[in-house]
Amino acid sequence: MRDIFSCVSLKLLSPMNVFYVTGLIVANIFFNVVANIGFKFSAESTTLRGFLIWQVLGNLAGLITVITLTLLLRFLPLHIAFPVTTGLSLLCVQVLAAGLFFGETITSVQWLGTLLIVCGVVLVWRR
Repeated sequence: MRDIFSCVSLKLLSPMNVFYVTGLIVANIFFNVVANIGFKFSAESTTLRGFLIWQVLGNLAGLITVITLTLLLRFLPLHIAFPVTTGLSLLCVQVLAAGLFFGETITSVQWLGTLLIVCGVVLVWRR
């Protein structure tokens, strides 16, 4: 783990901070996926009540996503935290929410794009 955080300040080398940063990244991605699932259900809702319930859920999950990013910025610079969380969230929304949860087809060109995003996240993270 030390190599991953070598581009960031030395305070990240403590095991507790590494655990905290990892937890914030995972929470950010999780709530981003939940928010997008909520918005998809909202879009497909046939009733006003269903639409509003899913909107509230999606927006609450989105709020938690913003809070986790804000807390993450205490430990990582913006130029690392934002692309990493955004890139990984995009991948998880595409693969988990769209692919597995909603059964949407992911084409080979989209898988290639996914691979390129993974490469970009790794390059940004490692600098």
